[in-house]
Amino acid sequence: MPLSLKSNAKSSSQFYELENGIYIINIQNESDEPDQIKRKLGEDYIQFHFCLKGIIKFNFNQGQYALNIKEDKSLLLYNPQRELPINIDIHPKSWGVSILISIKKLHSLFSAEANYIDFLTEDNRDKKYYTEGNLSPAMAVVLTQFMNFNLHPSIKSIYLKAKVYELIALYFNRPEEVDIEQCPFLDDEDNVKRIKLAKEIIINRMVEPPTLKELAEEVGLSLKKLKEGFKEIYGDTVYSFLLNYKLEYARKLLEDGQHNVNEVGLSIGYSTASHFITAFKKKFGTTPKKYVGNFM
Repeated sequence: MPLSLKSNAKSSSQFYELENGIYIINIQNESDEPDQIKRKLGEDYIQFHFCLKGIIKFNFNQGQYALNIKEDKSLLLYNPQRELPINIDIHPKSWGVSILISIKKLHSLFSAEANYIDFLTEDNRDKKYYTEGNLSPAMAVVLTQFMNFNLHPSIKSIYLKAKVYELIALYFNRPEEVDIEQCPFLDDEDNVKRIKLAKEIIINRMVEPPTLKELAEEVGLSLKKLKEGFKEIYGDTVYSFLLNYKLEYARKLLEDGQHNVNEVGLSIGYSTASHFITAFKKKFGTTPKKYVGNFM
């Protein structure tokens, strides 16, 4: 079960414990205000941090030292000599994913192949390790799937665990001479950027989104490539993704308590309250009014 972290009305950062020794933090701040995450973590954990969008700042030593991770960058941290608690400042309009895995668990994943990774070797096992890197297109695909999935709760843990393993495998398998098996269309970094642009366009214009044909023309892709690429990266069709985004956005506005049901519905493009209420109930199993009542 996810444990919600400190967040504002448009931020939805969540902490997931997948199993003993593996944790995920989904970092998402769509607001115009900075957000923050703080959490204790033992020294026996390796931290993988990935920034998909915007800027995420990591604070160390009670804020005496800070490091910014920018879009499409990664940061690996490990210090077996002292605790490195999670202390993250999330800039406005920023997304990221953090994987926290115990050194014991990571060793078990690699087994005899551990010597392939510098900080897992016997000589380096008790030394601190830090490295920054770039996100490959294949890693970007997996990371966006972390942020955007629509699955039954009963299989969510299995799905996320598989994505953690896939991401770690891709992270340590990035020599340029190695070809990563994936959708050929997504091997082209330019295509991935165009799909990301398509997502930004429909989010920014969610009240009056373009048609699929208009969207494809705007980002410079064929309609077929737009549909296939979007489904591959975000795990959903364009309009199904947008509907889920709009309703999640509406839910956060309702939680904020500063807008009534009609205002929230209009803000995401519903001309009538009844249509908004029907869509909200279908997704969340309750009406907006009852949801607000339970939340408050």
